[in-house]
Amino acid sequence: MSAIALLLLCFCTTVVSGDDSTESVVTAAPGDVALLPCYNVGNVTPTVTSWKKDEISIISGGASSPSNTSGSPSSSPGSRLEVLPDGSLSIAAVERGDGAVYLCASTLPGNNTFHARVVLQVVSGPANVSLVIDPVQKYPTVLPNGTYTIIKGSSVYFMCSAFSYPSQELTLAFTGLTNGSRSLVNNTGQPLLEYRTENIQPSAQGIYSCIAQNNVSHQETNKSAEVLVYYASDRHPECMWTQDSSFVLFHCSWFGVYPAPMLNWTEVPSGRILASEVADRLAVKINGSLLSEGQTLRCTAEHLALHKGEDRSCTFTLKTPYPHGKPLATAVEGTSITLVCSETTSTPPAVTTWRRGLKQEVIMNNSKYTVTAEGPSFQLTIVNITKEDEGVYFCHSENPLGAKELEVYLTVKSSSAYTGAVIGLFIAVLIVGSAIVIAKTVYSSRHKICLGGFR
Repeated sequence: MSAIALLLLCFCTTVVSGDDSTESVVTAAPGDVALLPCYNVGNVTPTVTSWKKDEISIISGGASSPSNTSGSPSSSPGSRLEVLPDGSLSIAAVERGDGAVYLCASTLPGNNTFHARVVLQVVSGPANVSLVIDPVQKYPTVLPNGTYTIIKGSSVYFMCSAFSYPSQELTLAFTGLTNGSRSLVNNTGQPLLEYRTENIQPSAQGIYSCIAQNNVSHQETNKSAEVLVYYASDRHPECMWTQDSSFVLFHCSWFGVYPAPMLNWTEVPSGRILASEVADRLAVKINGSLLSEGQTLRCTAEHLALHKGEDRSCTFTLKTPYPHGKPLATAVEGTSITLVCSETTSTPPAVTTWRRGLKQEVIMNNSKYTVTAEGPSFQLTIVNITKEDEGVYFCHSENPLGAKELEVYLTVKSSSAYTGAVIGLFIAVLIVGSAIVIAKTVYSSRHKICLGGFR
């Protein structure tokens, strides 16, 4: 049996022509049983009560008239109307057409008459609440839990609808994943509410709710859906490598995307997949003995936010190192010299060190040696050079494919030899200069010499 709806919204007492009177409002939903009160001031039971709907008599009855034969329709079996002993009017299975102003007159002992005015409001809903999310540029993917996934930059329609009788208010509200709730738009008295957002951004991720409220009963119902905004970085993944014993770890990372991408390490051109995972970083471990000159490894990223044909990848084409520079160097005792080599060809980038002697002992920074690097250029500075510094030095570059060296031989000359050479050079210049002066003098006086000779 349906529930009895008795929401009394207003009650007041007035006096009309010496008879008592009340006015009240009753709200009921279709299918409910509505109970309209008449005499409820005291404990006296009315002898008879008659009811009118919109000034038309519909039924009468009470304690002295249990058959309820007055008015129309009657209270015969199947009738929805019944006057209760206390004068109240019971309406079973309320319909929308039952909404009206009802007047009752109860005759009390002593022939006193009590009048009442009851407004019956038949309300329904909100019902059929619906929230539709419709991207303009790309259709969303709806996950099994009802979550909408939308691509960043899309224009999106939100359509909120419901049905309430006799009137409703619709509100589209948003609750962000990291902030509070707010109302986006609302209207009153309309069955549909539309809202559009252009160029949707990740900040629009959250819960969207279509809230419908009946303006009469104030009953509220809502329908919600979560929206996730997918986006991909404009940059390509980053490739790098590290070496672990005889193995090489090739790392690939791609940040600034949501959700995590599918990363794949593949061998080119065979297309053989070396590793694959849904993550923002992926490493593949390869034995260095399996790598070769000219071999190409590629990390590609797959993501729902990428348009068809868009490529996000980084590539290694493996090359052995090749350091180059001047193979011979000369220095004088007591001075300083800087040996230089460059390595620009290796992939992955080589580790370059300076070494000395046939045992290739690695040179470290100290008071004698300073090792520096500026981009692909590697310098070794030797200070206060002595004869012991003479010998072979190696610029050693190594990557997973192998190692190559630039051999530099340093010759050290003593300062005395340098002084003797300078003196010898000075004497030679002096002799040559004197000869030039004498020859020029003789040439300019040749006529005198020749004449004197004939005499």
